[in-house]
Amino acid sequence: MEEKHIISLLHNKPKEIKELYNSHRNAFLNFGKKYDLDYDDLVDIYQEAFIALRNHAIKGKLATVKSSLKTYLFGIGKFMIFDLLKEKNKTTTLHTDLLSAYAHIDPIQIETETKDLTLEQQTLKTHFKKLGKKCKEVLTLFYSRGLTIDEIVECTDYTNGSVVRSQKSRCLKTLKEMIKS
Repeated sequence: MEEKHIISLLHNKPKEIKELYNSHRNAFLNFGKKYDLDYDDLVDIYQEAFIALRNHAIKGKLATVKSSLKTYLFGIGKFMIFDLLKEKNKTTTLHTDLLSAYAHIDPIQIETETKDLTLEQQTLKTHFKKLGKKCKEVLTLFYSRGLTIDEIVECTDYTNGSVVRSQKSRCLKTLKEMIKS
């Protein structure tokens, strides 16, 4: 695996991580079309696969990987697709050439939180899903990923910190109003 990519993932370099994320996204979405999944499911799977890739980098698991970043990422995504298909009880015809291209990648365990959500957390999760794309992005980057306002400006299309602060404030206000109603 390319060392510069591992370093970018390890050291939380937002611009480089965003470039890595975007460089393989469309190829993965095209790859995933073969499994007859919804576009939104494929986008979610790609994001989860990329997060798993970053977690593997942080835990030092990528140092011994012999494949390219793209192949490894697609392998993670492929197993996530299979898990989703199993959940949905879908059957799909797999092309043997596709299987052989990724057959050398071992399945990985994705760590997920199994703790039950409280009523408040369930309510927040439900209403958060109803927010627009930009609101979800800003709130996730700030609260979940822990990025500062300046880091959010760096890794998004926002022009400056004031715009990000205003957007975050509007999104929180919207979320609070949704929860109250």
